[in-house]
Amino acid sequence: MRKVSGGEVAGILVAVFWAILVSFLAVALARLAQTLKATTKLVADVTDQAVPLLADASAAVRSAQTQIDRVDAIASDVQEVTSNASALSTTVASTFGGPLVKVAAFGYGVRRALSGRKDDMPERAPRRTVIVGRTVPASRRTKRNLRGKKD
Repeated sequence: MRKVSGGEVAGILVAVFWAILVSFLAVALARLAQTLKATTKLVADVTDQAVPLLADASAAVRSAQTQIDRVDAIASDVQEVTSNASALSTTVASTFGGPLVKVAAFGYGVRRALSGRKDDMPERAPRRTVIVGRTVPASRRTKRNLRGKKD
């Protein structure tokens, strides 16, 4: 048998450690390849599901824009109607307001004049005078009470 030198033993040890290192790297690369395959499949599945969702979202946005355009048209029509109603109200008030007030005042004056001439009008309650926060009936009024002195 031949005697093994120290350099040969060191070479064998380096070769064994190198083989172990390569084995670990091979296992790590195999697992990394599996992870990349799973990631690729996941991205493909997400893409397959996202494309129809994006199409639906795009259709919803288009529909919302159509509705907003309709509401905008309605709002502008309402604004026009409001301004027209305001103008009409101003015109009616200026045209009929003054004469109607005069007619109402005339009618009130005629009613007052006619009601003052009726003989069957009920008598009014006696007038009361207020002196410093208290009411004095007409029957108890005297010059002294009107000056603020008490009975």
